[in-house]
Amino acid sequence: MDNISLLGCGTWGSALAQILAENGHNVLAWHYKEKAVSYMTSFRKHPNLNGFQFHKNITFDSNLDNLVANTKCIVIAVPSHSVRQTMAKVSNKLSNDTIIVNVSKGIENDSLKTMSEVICEITSKDLSKIVTLYGPSHAEEVIAKHPTTLVSASTSNTSASYVQKIFSSSQLRVYTNKDIYGVELGGSLKNVIAIATGICDGIGFGDNTKAALLTRGIAEITHLGVTMGANADTFNGLSGVGDLIATCLSKHSRNRFVGEEIGKGKKLKEILNQMDMVAEGVKTTKSVYDLSKKHQIDMPICEGVYDILFNDKDPKSKVIELMTRDLKDEKKI
Repeated sequence: MDNISLLGCGTWGSALAQILAENGHNVLAWHYKEKAVSYMTSFRKHPNLNGFQFHKNITFDSNLDNLVANTKCIVIAVPSHSVRQTMAKVSNKLSNDTIIVNVSKGIENDSLKTMSEVICEITSKDLSKIVTLYGPSHAEEVIAKHPTTLVSASTSNTSASYVQKIFSSSQLRVYTNKDIYGVELGGSLKNVIAIATGICDGIGFGDNTKAALLTRGIAEITHLGVTMGANADTFNGLSGVGDLIATCLSKHSRNRFVGEEIGKGKKLKEILNQMDMVAEGVKTTKSVYDLSKKHQIDMPICEGVYDILFNDKDPKSKVIELMTRDLKDEKKI
């Protein structure tokens, strides 16, 4: 039994805390709002997870100093745009042996770094002590104990295997992967394709369109990932095509929801103001657009989403533009 800290009590962080607690570990979970900590401590419930009861092994705190004391492992489950700021507050409290598990999905806007790169930079820890845990998973289904698979990615087999062991259960199967960079790119970039899929749903397009988006979307993701040094096979796995399918097709997907509302004619600012959870793909769209320009890669679907979100382009017109691009061989983007 290990003492494990968890930063971020959103739906996914809470679901992972539950898994760890059910596996016999003591989990100290942090939320930045004292009111939320008080609510979860008193009622043992999460406001966005119906019918969910927190395990007795989970305790809550809004004090980061308490959270990182005597911890074997720390799970980072805050939104990706908060990772740098949050880790800066705890970096000097982590021991050299502490395993850091990143579950936040996104590419930082200004630096264009993945979350493991941001964590490595802020904490000055060796990359071998950082693990990224991604895969096709929705908190609502994990707490309902639906069979789910994830991938534990790290440059260190020891670290990846440790995370695999503490999370694996009869309902959650965890694989390992050495390509942490590819896993992070796949798990982050698929959110942009999910927004595109939602846009098409909102417009009223059908299965033909979604199938095309998923297929060409994973081709764009793979092209960028390989150019940036990732392994092409990674994008055929859980954090590539697996996560893409789950996020693009699920009713639980926040990114698909954002796209669907845009496809129906709503503006991005209006949609985000009405949401109480974060759609990581919105900020990631900016990063992907910048990465495509940096590496001089043609990513028409991701660029189309960027134009719709940030240049106020008409969704239907953008789809027609994509369909009437110069004809080419399927193996070419």
